[in-house]
Amino acid sequence: MKKRDLMLALLVVIVWGANFTVIKLGLAGLPPMLLVALRYTFAALPAVFFIKRPDISWKYIFAYGMAVGVGQFSCLFYAMNIGMPAGTSSVILQSQAFFTLIFAAVLLKEPLRIFHILGLLIAASGLLLISGHLGGTGEVSSLPLGALFLTLLAAAFWGISNVIVKFASKQAAEQGKTLDMFALVVWSCLIPPLPLYFFALLLDTPEALLHIVLNLSGQSIFAILYLSFLATLVGFGLWSLLLSKYPAGKVAPLSLLVPITGLITAQGILGEQLLPMQWLGCGIIIFGLIISNFGSAILQFFFKGKNI
Repeated sequence: MKKRDLMLALLVVIVWGANFTVIKLGLAGLPPMLLVALRYTFAALPAVFFIKRPDISWKYIFAYGMAVGVGQFSCLFYAMNIGMPAGTSSVILQSQAFFTLIFAAVLLKEPLRIFHILGLLIAASGLLLISGHLGGTGEVSSLPLGALFLTLLAAAFWGISNVIVKFASKQAAEQGKTLDMFALVVWSCLIPPLPLYFFALLLDTPEALLHIVLNLSGQSIFAILYLSFLATLVGFGLWSLLLSKYPAGKVAPLSLLVPITGLITAQGILGEQLLPMQWLGCGIIIFGLIISNFGSAILQFFFKGKNI
């Protein structure tokens, strides 16, 4: 990978890692459902007027928008609103890799190999460690079970969205085309706002929401713009560009740095401090992800010529 492209990849990793801290900052002044709705409203408009719709069925655009916007991020934002620390959520959300494997095995008949199962078990043990105690200035006695469940549910929705992308890619390939992932992200942003505004109205009165919108603080505006443009449009735009220039095997592993930058930014900006046992748990989860993603290459290195 060229030095310039590597720097772009690292920029995306930093933007996505800091994303969790920015969510926390946004939640200080906005209800979770309203914050997600505003994120997707400003990510979709005016981008859809400049980006051509992907050459796939609307059902995949709708399903992807529902899975990511309404499923993944509404669960994540609500979990962080009721006590899930930003840094820890950046690690736990990466369990989407395992949900993707499971859903792909069931729906696409993709094989589950021994290193996938081993990585899942390793990551699960790390999850047990970090669901214990936090200390320091951002002290939290323990992770709320409801927040932990919602974060895992968000990861599951992310896994579902990955399988939807696989189906959409298959349809595009049947037409002799390649799925434009950035276009899918942009056009799918049209889907979440309406149901999210509805959920926001179920949780707050119209008068309360209008008062919040008309009295946004500078911090809230920054959070909305960061989540809409940097995390969504710039992040996915650059990532899609890199995937178009290099094999996925060279680009995708860099995403494992996202939880690391998430932990660092949450500690530096929000004062969240993990105890040694929780750092160990986060490290074990990342190690489990490495085993799951690169287990085949590792095993082939030690057992050359054998099908594992």
